[in-house]
Amino acid sequence: MRPNLSALLCLPVLCLPLGAQEASPDETEALVKEAIAFAKANGKEAAIREITRPGGRFHKYGGELYVFVYDMNGKVVAHGQGASKVGVNQLNAKDPDGVAYIKERIELAKAKGKGWHNYKYLNPKDGKKESKTSYIEVWDNLIFGAGIYKK
Repeated sequence: MRPNLSALLCLPVLCLPLGAQEASPDETEALVKEAIAFAKANGKEAAIREITRPGGRFHKYGGELYVFVYDMNGKVVAHGQGASKVGVNQLNAKDPDGVAYIKERIELAKAKGKGWHNYKYLNPKDGKKESKTSYIEVWDNLIFGAGIYKK
């Protein structure tokens, strides 16, 4: 029996989404809202632990998409890249272009309570500094956020 050539040609197309998945803006925003809902239901401390826990529920795509939490003064409260970042004041942190992106994040949080902002950041998948956009939302005077790299 001869295999159906058209079926064989379609196989790579069907498998492509499995190997090349990337987070979408909608998925990023939903992850932030899920983290806030988790904090409301389980308490701030439980949320901080879960967000910072390696491989926890707020880590997606091999660690490329993760939740972070800052206070309104720029101090890291929880971070999906690990506990070593927690407690560090990042207020004056700048991206490779000299943009004080944490200050921008706080300004956006204070002005609108939520939204998207752009900056550059180290991609944990390839170690390169890349353009990134993050969705942030304020809950209980904390800035919850997650970001995706622009492709």
